[in-house]
Amino acid sequence: MSWSFEKLFETGGRPLGGLAWDGEKMLFADVNDNAIRSFNPQSRAINIERKFTNRVNGIAFGNDGALYGCQEGSRRVIRMLNDGSSTSTATQLHGVSHNHPHLVVADSKGRFLFTDCYHPLLASGPQVFPMLDHQSVLRLHLGPRPQSHWEVERITFDTNRPRGVALSPDEKTLYVSDTSNERGGVREIRAYPIQEDGSVGPFIVIHTFGQDYRGVHRGAEGLSVDQDGNIFAVAGSKKSGPGPMVYVFSPDGSIKGSHPLPESLPTNCAFGDKEGDSLYVTTEDGLLLRATHVGSKGLTRF
Repeated sequence: MSWSFEKLFETGGRPLGGLAWDGEKMLFADVNDNAIRSFNPQSRAINIERKFTNRVNGIAFGNDGALYGCQEGSRRVIRMLNDGSSTSTATQLHGVSHNHPHLVVADSKGRFLFTDCYHPLLASGPQVFPMLDHQSVLRLHLGPRPQSHWEVERITFDTNRPRGVALSPDEKTLYVSDTSNERGGVREIRAYPIQEDGSVGPFIVIHTFGQDYRGVHRGAEGLSVDQDGNIFAVAGSKKSGPGPMVYVFSPDGSIKGSHPLPESLPTNCAFGDKEGDSLYVTTEDGLLLRATHVGSKGLTRF
């Protein structure tokens, strides 16, 4: 049975992106309005949680309780505290500035995996730091104690345009949506085994998106994983293919379900609400959508 998606909020065209459930509210990034907003499922109130974010997109809570955000406008991941302050983490990969962080996932060890992409909107200020010659998944972590400082390492060496990122429940598999919506481009959902040292092994393709005479089928953007390890991916458009969709894949890549979305360009998805069985979706054209009682529950890592 297809899910029924309810429209909770719309921006009038500004893109919405990152999602994070804080235990009471679903936080979502109103990227170009430089704000993080929230939806309270009890009161149905939409509030601004944080302003002046300089295009924060992907957001995730770390095991320290702080909210971390991919600040596309400053080409860095920031740590945001409840008092309104924020601090910068590492901004360089082996001494060279990385690209624009996009979406992020946190693991139970306090590490963050984020997709590092090119972006058509330039970062704030003078453009003195060129982009890297690759778009990859990077890992952000604190270095050895006692003088801990943030460090960034490259995790994938074969991605073309990574977008969404998720971890399996046991944190032994990294899922990446590698999406280049051009003819001949890669549009895959990949599963990378995570090695003991934190590196990843050769990937397995979970799903490939096709193309026809109308054009390419828009590939996956945001990813999420439920408690049983199933992968939820948002993809598609009205231009070609089956349309905007939430796909559900088992860990071996078999399709367990597909659920049409209202006409939109989906960007991200995440579980939320008290029982953890509602799926929230954000879109490039500024919609916050929700399907309740979807038959799966999201992960609670910390």
